[in-house]
Amino acid sequence: MGLIRPELAAWLAPRRELLAAVAVALIGGWLASRGGWFLFAIGAVVFAIGAAWAVTSFRRLAFRRDVAAPGLVEVVEGEIRYYAARALGGTIALRDLTEIRLIRLDGHDHWRLKSADGQALLIPVEAKGAEGLAAAFATLPGIEMGRVTAAMAQTDGPSLRVVWTGPAPG
Repeated sequence: MGLIRPELAAWLAPRRELLAAVAVALIGGWLASRGGWFLFAIGAVVFAIGAAWAVTSFRRLAFRRDVAAPGLVEVVEGEIRYYAARALGGTIALRDLTEIRLIRLDGHDHWRLKSADGQALLIPVEAKGAEGLAAAFATLPGIEMGRVTAAMAQTDGPSLRVVWTGPAPG
């Protein structure tokens, strides 16, 4: 028997990283308030690290979903790979991406990744390993992760949302 109710434990589990980041930021704030320029400097650095970690963790939180779709997503050495048993899978290199769209098919969101040669890869948002796409998308030039997070949080409205378009060639 645990000390925390199962409902609370289930709610806290996906937010562990965010809570740890907030704790680091609070420790930094506490250190900075202890007085003296040395502790203030150390506390400010620790606070900045915790705050940056909290922001990225919060944005990644939207990518964490229960696995409810078939397939497996891997991000390895600059390539996004989607393995599917019944649907079409594929591989696309991050450097070849020209567009990322979030589309809704049959009530479920899918990433539509388009490459420079016109090929497209559909990846269910609820596929196992899809949370790794957050780190991959964050490396793309000019992407606004806040826009990506807002598109994922939107449950009504258009079924096709363009979340990133690559820089124009040339």
